[in-house]
Amino acid sequence: MSSTYLDFEKPVATIQARANDYRAAGDEAGARHAEGAARRLLAETYARLTPWQKTQVARHPARPHFKDFVAGLVEDFTPLAGDRAFAEDHAIVGGLGRLRGQNTPVMVIGHEKGNDTASRVKHNFGMGRPEGYRKAIRLIELAGRFSVPIITLVDTAGAFPGLDAEERGQAEAIARATQACLEAPVPLITAITGEGGSGGAVALAAADRVLMFEHAIYSVISPEGCASILWRTADKAASHAADAADAMKVTAGDLKKLGVIDTIVAEPLGGAHRDPRAAVAALAMALATELAPLLTLDGSALRKGRRAKFLAMGRTL
Repeated sequence: MSSTYLDFEKPVATIQARANDYRAAGDEAGARHAEGAARRLLAETYARLTPWQKTQVARHPARPHFKDFVAGLVEDFTPLAGDRAFAEDHAIVGGLGRLRGQNTPVMVIGHEKGNDTASRVKHNFGMGRPEGYRKAIRLIELAGRFSVPIITLVDTAGAFPGLDAEERGQAEAIARATQACLEAPVPLITAITGEGGSGGAVALAAADRVLMFEHAIYSVISPEGCASILWRTADKAASHAADAADAMKVTAGDLKKLGVIDTIVAEPLGGAHRDPRAAVAALAMALATELAPLLTLDGSALRKGRRAKFLAMGRTL
């Protein structure tokens, strides 16, 4: 369980600290009583999270990332590196393996943010460069040739906006990755596990089925970015981020109502960061449920259904 409390969790942290004091003093009954109170308050707090609070949960540093999900979901995972054109991008990771417990071969592709300073720098905080998206295209096409289902795990603030990425064709790489997803002749399931930011997320999420964790977010721009555009100044961007998050409908519940995602995956009490193993188990069950009917469809039916799914988004008639 993560010991890092978010600002809105401070009352819970206070009660939990009291429980720790009771236990240190040898008062086990008092500690259990305080822990029960902390758990009840945590449940009440998470039952009424605002979109901005969910954004903070989605970004929690202890939230499970790609490597954690692969370790729990996939057996015999073999990473495949490089775009065969420029370099290896560590922000987007992919490889072959077998779904744990089912022996189904899968291609797994996703964003890796890292879990400490060194790994976050190595993985560029999950922000892919063009070579990362071109690697994803290569792996999607490889999966198609060998009839291997694809699972993508999305967790990124967005594609890397640096000058070097723009020079190497970031927008084109994102567009072609989106195209590759739409044209894949095999089942493709996406799970939004943390942040789903902008084109950097959509490039791996044009799938037959889009799953989303209960406290994840998915949006065309970050709340802070939206606020900076609407309110023009950086100081107001910070103060209006909560307003922007609410207006943008970034939460799983809102996106399910809008038809942007298909399934909401419940998280452990207090968020996936408090019990990563339970979160991985919940995602494993959801993936197995969604994948089974897709395995009965041929490539033509999958592509046709995928096209219809995305063309229907935003339709009012």
